[in-house]
Amino acid sequence: MGLKTFPGGVHPHDFKQFSKNCSIEKMPLPAKVVIPLSQHIGAPSKPIVKVGDVVLTGQKISEPGGFVSIPMHASISGKVTKIANFPHPTGTVQTAIEITGDGEDKWVELADDDNYLDLSPDEIKKRILEAGVCGMGGAGFPTHVKLSPPPDKPIDTVVLNGVECEPFLTADYRIMLEKAEDIIAGLKILMKTVSATKGVIGIENNKPDAIEKMKQLTAGEKNISVVGLKLKYPQGAEKQLIYAATKRKVPNKGGLPMSVKVVVQNVATAVAVYEAVRYKKPLIERIITVTGSIVKNPKNLYTRIGTNYSDLLSYCDETNENIGKVISGGPMMGFAIPTLKTPMTKGSSGLLLFSEKEAKLDMESPCLRCGRCVDVCPMNLVPTMIVKSVKASSWLEAQKYGAMDCIKCGSCAFVCPSSIKLIQWIDIAKIEIAKLNRK
Repeated sequence: MGLKTFPGGVHPHDFKQFSKNCSIEKMPLPAKVVIPLSQHIGAPSKPIVKVGDVVLTGQKISEPGGFVSIPMHASISGKVTKIANFPHPTGTVQTAIEITGDGEDKWVELADDDNYLDLSPDEIKKRILEAGVCGMGGAGFPTHVKLSPPPDKPIDTVVLNGVECEPFLTADYRIMLEKAEDIIAGLKILMKTVSATKGVIGIENNKPDAIEKMKQLTAGEKNISVVGLKLKYPQGAEKQLIYAATKRKVPNKGGLPMSVKVVVQNVATAVAVYEAVRYKKPLIERIITVTGSIVKNPKNLYTRIGTNYSDLLSYCDETNENIGKVISGGPMMGFAIPTLKTPMTKGSSGLLLFSEKEAKLDMESPCLRCGRCVDVCPMNLVPTMIVKSVKASSWLEAQKYGAMDCIKCGSCAFVCPSSIKLIQWIDIAKIEIAKLNRK
């Protein structure tokens, strides 16, 4: 099998052995959930319930705060007990709705629409919006927005991201093995919505059984193909995946996939789209990997949105060593969080726990000008020049060197022999440049 890839990138150990053979396990109903109003790129949603209200599982509890926004839904039935600021998986504090469960899991009425593929694109997008679906593998972009390109940007290809190139994470791998039919059904919905004539499923070659299963299920589909991809990070980044799977190059300087007639969605998002369009089921649960060398029983858990990370760890029998660091997401692009009393969101793909020894932070030393960061950058940037501009507070120069094109994959910092915190410095540039652009 000829494996495809992209220029640049790194080869970290994948550490997937802890959880890759753990079948998806349904997490018991939490006693309490905290639903953040911001679980996606764009405007936070606005509460439509108040403290004391009784809600059903799947009931809408907030409405979109704009076009690039989605509603939130209750993930358990019970009573709204707080609307306040809570810890967020990004390491910040944000407004959320707390629901204390009644233990009965009483749902709103769902449906089974066998004729869902007869819906018009606008009707499909409306169901996706009403279900609060957003990207579940990366930045959390509202799905209905991604499926609404301008008229002058027609889409001919939908690429499904089954790469899961972040070390440790295995949620997408398990969903491809255990819910493959739903993924393909979701892909067909996505293709119809944007009038795409081709569907591509990209999977990294450390998942040969997932590649084989997808190939078997799509063998009779003339317009859907499965592409095996070389094991390399960040193979699952949007622009890099598009290049590897289609050889189309999305331009830098703010270029979007639609500029090369492509839409990319995660495999878990495809399942959520299928459930939203066929059953009108809101996105209130997802698969999350709880893993790390110190976790006693790593698992892939099918869990309600808003469940506290502490509850997930308890269900995995805690740890066998003291915890040195907790990361929400993957180790390359995830967020270190200060407390396990943090709720999981629609974008929470993993909960990683490291020992005190593993979490040791190396001190920065002067740049050696070795050029390793330049060699591995998948966006063809010169990270050290951006950092030099940041340290001089020269934001326009940092912008000129492409700070806003950085995808924050962490490849540069991974190979840096001087342990320079390249991504943190570039993040400062992004914040300051955004401020200048707003002015």
